[in-house]
Amino acid sequence: MDRRSFLKQVFLWSAGCSSLAIPRFRIVPEALAANAPAPMLAFAEGIDYGALTRQVLEPLGGIQTFVKPGSKVVIKPNIGWDRNPDQAANTHPLVVKALVEEALAAGAKEVKIFDRTCNEERRCYVNSGIKAALEEIDDRRVKQFHPDKRKYVPVNIERGKSASQLSIYRDALEADCYINVPIAKHHSLSTLSLGLKNSMGILGGNRGGLHFNLGQKLADLATVIKPELTVIDATRILLRNGPQGGNLKDVKVTNMLIASADAVAADAYATSTLFKLKPEEIASTAAAYSMGLGEMRLDAMQILKGA
Repeated sequence: MDRRSFLKQVFLWSAGCSSLAIPRFRIVPEALAANAPAPMLAFAEGIDYGALTRQVLEPLGGIQTFVKPGSKVVIKPNIGWDRNPDQAANTHPLVVKALVEEALAAGAKEVKIFDRTCNEERRCYVNSGIKAALEEIDDRRVKQFHPDKRKYVPVNIERGKSASQLSIYRDALEADCYINVPIAKHHSLSTLSLGLKNSMGILGGNRGGLHFNLGQKLADLATVIKPELTVIDATRILLRNGPQGGNLKDVKVTNMLIASADAVAADAYATSTLFKLKPEEIASTAAAYSMGLGEMRLDAMQILKGA
C-alpha cells in the first residue's frame, strides 16, 4: 500500500469506518522466507552508550540506511515501568537519546518518542531518565509525549492466526521509519521481553486480553508493524522477576547493543547469547519465524561486530 492509499484509509476510518486493513512495509510471505538473503545483524560493546549506539549501527550502514531526509520517525523504547535506569526495566535513556540524535543528523523531519506505560505514565517517563535525556536535545523536531487515547486505530490483521483485529497507535502506522528499541529482560509470561514484545506498547484497548496465546498474537502484530530497525538495549539486562524488576541483584551489566533490520533475528540472537536459551523456546520468535517474518537461525545470519 502506498502512502496516499494509507492516508485515504485513515481518513475513511476517522469519518466513521470501523476498521483498517493495513499490510505495513516489507512484509515477507512464508513462501519467500527460504529464498530471503541472510539478514545482517550487528552487536557492539562499550561503556560510552552514545558512542556504542553509533558503533552498532555502523556495520549496517549507519542510521542513514533507515532514516531518510524529510522522513517521519517513531522511536519506540520501553518506558513502561516506574524504575530508574539501573533497575533494567526500561530502555536506557542514553541509548534513546543517541538514536534520536542520529535520526536528526540523518535529516528526519520529526522524531516521535512514546510508550503506553504499565505504571503511571508521568512517573515512568521521569524516573526512567528518558524525559530528561530528550529534553537535553534542543530541537523542535523531537516530540516526546504520552499517547492520546483518541489516536488508536482499529486495524484488521489479515494474516493473523490468533488476532484478527488490533488497536494500533496511528503515529506508528504513519511513520516512514519505525525504530523499535526494547530492553532485553526476563518476562514472567513470555519468558523474555525483546523486540516483538516491545511493540505491545503501541497497542490500545485491553492488552491483558492478549496474554492468551501471546506469542502468536505478537507475531500477528508483526505482520502489520514491521520495524525498519530494531536496536536491543542489553547495556544491562534483567535476569529474573521481569518485566518490572526492582532488585539490583536481578540485573547483569553487559554493556552491549544488538541491531538488525530483521526483528526476529535480533530477538533470536539476544535470546541465545544473553540468556542462553534457544530461540525456538520463545513463542513469539518461533511464531514469527514460522510465518516468514524473519530469521531465527543464528547460522543463517551475517553477524558483524561494531568497532
